[in-house]
Amino acid sequence: MTTPIRVGVVGVGYLGNIHAKIYSNMGHVELVGVVDNDASTVEKVAAEYGCAAYTDPGELIGKVDAISIVVPTSLHLEMAKPFLDAGIHMLMEKPLAPSYEESLALVEHAEKSGVVFQVGHLERFNGGVMALAERIKNPRFLEVTRIGPFVARATDVDVVTDLMIHDIDIVMSLVNSPIKSIAANGTPVITDHIDIANVRLEFESGAVANVTASRVSTKQQRRIRIFEQQHYYGLDYTNQQITMATTEPPADGEQWPKIISEELDIETRLPLNAELDAFIETVQNNGTPLVTGRIALEAVRVAHIIKEKMTACLA
Repeated sequence: MTTPIRVGVVGVGYLGNIHAKIYSNMGHVELVGVVDNDASTVEKVAAEYGCAAYTDPGELIGKVDAISIVVPTSLHLEMAKPFLDAGIHMLMEKPLAPSYEESLALVEHAEKSGVVFQVGHLERFNGGVMALAERIKNPRFLEVTRIGPFVARATDVDVVTDLMIHDIDIVMSLVNSPIKSIAANGTPVITDHIDIANVRLEFESGAVANVTASRVSTKQQRRIRIFEQQHYYGLDYTNQQITMATTEPPADGEQWPKIISEELDIETRLPLNAELDAFIETVQNNGTPLVTGRIALEAVRVAHIIKEKMTACLA
């Protein structure tokens, strides 16, 4: 029998609680303990999932092989360092840190430690996104919308850092070309940070992406549309379904090709379950994560350029 991977979760708010639940149900994984500065919350979560409760993250060092860090972004570097110094593999929720400089310091610290360091860009594990990654060859135009009603979470950061960074990462992975230019606009609406934003990314390959993110909309929509030569793909992130349109040669006597549309048969999956499964498998095999620190760092770099341009427009 394979020795179980001993794991812990630091931060058991809404998302951290789900991390703990998933780990507690995994085979070949032992959920050793959970940590939170709210004693009553952490004790409740620990009792539910049959593990130890701690208010001091240091209590887990020496007891776990891997850790999920699910605390506010401003605390990521502070919380991560002791575990990295102890050689503990880490799943760090996105984004890496509030600033690019702090994000770089975190990535360099992880690299020096030699551990598996995976960043939680959850949408990469969406079944539809993974299917797109297998099919897209030379995208020319991408349009992404990620909007939803206001929720009182992640209000310590702006909508670019909170939501749009998912799509920045996905677009860059699909286009796979350096960014040539960025144009951006956004504004605060409810919080003191930018709550709605629109960005145009132009790539050296000639591809163009138009990305919109809002956390102050009346409806929820999470969708990406991709156009390339003779192909169109439309993905609804929520139901993980892809509509594909292709062209057929013109029939005799016809001038234009015929457009054929179909729904692709996609194997849906719960992205967070898939992400944590991948993390544990990478730890077991000492492999390379799908989203490494360097990949996540590039998304942070682009996000900060976007925010600088928005700030300039608001000045």
